[in-house]
Amino acid sequence: MRASLCKAGLTTILCALAGAAGAAPLTVVTVSAPEINCVFETDCTIVVSDSVGNIALPSVTGTARLQSRTYSGQAGAPAAGKTGYEYRLDLTQATAVGDVACVTGLNVDFGPVTKLQYDKVGATDDVFVVTKGGLGTIGVAAAEQNGNVINFTFSQPVCAADSSGPGRTTFFFGLASGTTPKAITATVEAPGVFPDLNVNARAPTH
Repeated sequence: MRASLCKAGLTTILCALAGAAGAAPLTVVTVSAPEINCVFETDCTIVVSDSVGNIALPSVTGTARLQSRTYSGQAGAPAAGKTGYEYRLDLTQATAVGDVACVTGLNVDFGPVTKLQYDKVGATDDVFVVTKGGLGTIGVAAAEQNGNVINFTFSQPVCAADSSGPGRTTFFFGLASGTTPKAITATVEAPGVFPDLNVNARAPTH
């Protein structure tokens, strides 16, 4: 019944609002490297596995990409038995042709999030952003989860190089899960581009 009602007019807007109402905000905190490593390994040194997915962003030359990074929590660490997942949206090697070309958000089919204490303050956290000691200049303004999918909204657009300056990249941002990684297709949100663009990534098995 809902599917048929959502096909036209005002009902479409109401259905969209109903879907948004089901989204739950996640806590986002800022951290530094290598201190964040200590959550996953007692000696604060982690062994990472990286993969890269290219983004077919229209009107750019070069490469826009999403970096996925995973690592395992070791015995004795707060995240023992868990897996850490980090992402970085990178347009430093892309150049806009004509109009600006930017990405404003990332959607990942992640599943349940394991809360951990990342910033050593208050309650446990969902998402961490590595704003010191690592790559990047753009953070995460908000993260919310609707079902299994997490939407990350960046603090400002991540744009390819143009006449105003070089291409930009986000900081690494991440979260933890109780399950091991698998290959998935994530999507990125780009102003003026519909539908969202697919990109290869890694996320927890669920």
